[in-house]
Amino acid sequence: MAVRIDLNLSLDGVAAPADQSPENPMGADWGRLVEAYIGTRTFRERVLHDTTGEGTTGIDDRYATAYFDAVGAEIMGAGMFGLHAFPDDPHWRGWWGEEPPFRVPVLVLTHRERPAIDFANGTRFEFLAATPEDALARAREHASGGDIRVGGGASVARDFLRAGLVDRVHVAITPIVLGRGVRLWDDLRALERNYTVTSEVAESGVIHVTFAR
Repeated sequence: MAVRIDLNLSLDGVAAPADQSPENPMGADWGRLVEAYIGTRTFRERVLHDTTGEGTTGIDDRYATAYFDAVGAEIMGAGMFGLHAFPDDPHWRGWWGEEPPFRVPVLVLTHRERPAIDFANGTRFEFLAATPEDALARAREHASGGDIRVGGGASVARDFLRAGLVDRVHVAITPIVLGRGVRLWDDLRALERNYTVTSEVAESGVIHVTFAR
């Protein structure tokens, strides 16, 4: 049972672009940051429910497939669920419609009390206020021996990294400079000393860097 993080970053380490708005809740540059990922066959099938077989099948797709493999439970922040965009809507069920791509229990870290939400495909969102250590203990109860993915956003991922709780970190570095936004690596100086670091360049130009214990 490993604890994993997978995130898309810019060259300057931004994982959450600036200038979020109702029209662009993930930030105006989000599409540029994740362009290669959302172009993969795996993303199109798993998230967009596209069964045509279209999408890239190279190195980016291999990492997209690994993103979903062997995950038994997920931890995410309120922003990744979308509570910042719909804070007062008790019927808001997340960004992903009625077929969220997770298909496992998901713990959403928030101070807003909400009842759990169940979906037919096995996804279950539970909402709780907890430290990284307590959230991880709760996720282990749900994971049935599978891996636990800390899905984001960047500040949640950084909290788990700072606490030394993560076994594997994969970042897909898109060769763009955003200049503003939430950076993953802030206050994590010399993190690499605790991991073996490998890298691989995809056909798209995205650099896949993996930190593994």
